[in-house]
Amino acid sequence: MASEKRVVFKSGWLPWVLIAPQVVVIAVFFFWPAGQALLQSFQQSDAFGMSTSWVGLENFANLIKDATYLASFKTTAVFSVLVAGLGLSISLLLAVFADRVVKGALVYRTLLIWPYAVAPAVAGVLWLFMFAPSIGIVSYVLRSLGVDWNHLLNSEHAMTLIVLAAVWKQISYNFLFFLAGLQSIPRSLIEAAAIDGARPWRRFWTIQFPLLSPTTFFLFVINVVYAFFDTFAIVDAATQGGPGKDTAILVYKVYYDGFKALDLGGSAAQSVVLMVIVIALTIVQFRFVEKKVNY
Repeated sequence: MASEKRVVFKSGWLPWVLIAPQVVVIAVFFFWPAGQALLQSFQQSDAFGMSTSWVGLENFANLIKDATYLASFKTTAVFSVLVAGLGLSISLLLAVFADRVVKGALVYRTLLIWPYAVAPAVAGVLWLFMFAPSIGIVSYVLRSLGVDWNHLLNSEHAMTLIVLAAVWKQISYNFLFFLAGLQSIPRSLIEAAAIDGARPWRRFWTIQFPLLSPTTFFLFVINVVYAFFDTFAIVDAATQGGPGKDTAILVYKVYYDGFKALDLGGSAAQSVVLMVIVIALTIVQFRFVEKKVNY
């Protein structure tokens, strides 16, 4: 049995030099801002940032008393479940269809990948125009079907709008991984099941889907983090947290309270809470969900 080859550096300082650029990037763009946010969460600044006072846990105590902040938890939970659930389901369905396409497969896959190149803010504006109550083509069709669409006044319509935009933006990313996972499954397993009389639906649930569990678990974690953080631009461009605060997810409320309400200490406290929530969710997913993954 051939032994595993390992890379051995003759110089002790060379490995540190090779990882130094990545360490610097992580330190400058993650640990330093996170440390600044943690420090600022225990402070209170005036609106102009001229003076700062130490307030301890007062900012966190104020969050518990803030009804709009507590409501944003429910909004974020609903939004993240819908984005992750719909995004993974639709992407998997498209990947299964793309895996079976014989003619024009390259064109089909290319069209499905394109949305990933669109910036989140552009995706929000695109869906905003399509669903605009006065000029949107989708809202026009909905009115002809008897649906009085107006996301500016109806909170359910507004939530539907940002969920659709967020799911559409992430479908391409999920699609790529699902398609790669499907193509890595040995065809001999599927052919053997077909010879035994298993229909396509049964072959998918008994062979393909269980073998896709590592990919599904990875994408589930990525989509939850995406819904918590990377959808800020979509919400800001499409609804700006409205109507009222009905679509103000946690990451948008951090921005609104910090840059519009100028409550820097409260905004920093919210960012710390958000970071803790995402870390906790990731740990729970790896501790409990991963146990059901077949590698």
